[in-house]
Amino acid sequence: MTIAATVKSYIEGRGVAFEVIAHPATGSSHETAEAAHVDEGHLAKAVILKDKDSDGVTMVVVPGDAWVKLSAVEKELGREMLLAEEDAAAGYFPDCDAGAIPPLGPAYGIETLMDKTLTSLAYVYFESGDHRSLIKVNSDDFVKLLSGVRVGYFFEEA
Repeated sequence: MTIAATVKSYIEGRGVAFEVIAHPATGSSHETAEAAHVDEGHLAKAVILKDKDSDGVTMVVVPGDAWVKLSAVEKELGREMLLAEEDAAAGYFPDCDAGAIPPLGPAYGIETLMDKTLTSLAYVYFESGDHRSLIKVNSDDFVKLLSGVRVGYFFEEA
């Protein structure tokens, strides 16, 4: 069970209490929710989008049981976006395993949008940077960790 150094430093630097939940290695947010025995809708999933006309990327944080609604993101940002390839996205998170991206874009200097539905949960769970552990925080602290990001409705049901 390993928390990425950037994630640990970022959380502790904001005085947020957290719990680490170990689980067997998984390869998707659905598998992670099942293995950790948490509701998939309470899992905050990071999706990396690439700006169609530049090298920039944006993180969109949605519930684990949802898909990013690209049209809503494009409307918010005023530009066309594409889903980033996993290998390319991994380069922005050097201390994380590929595909185990924590939904803490500000910790990595990445423009971030958060779906508003995540703010109404009692607890939020998210990747710690590996495929074997989740971080659990209360909803108010999750919002604190993503202070300053754009908040809106950016998903559709999976």
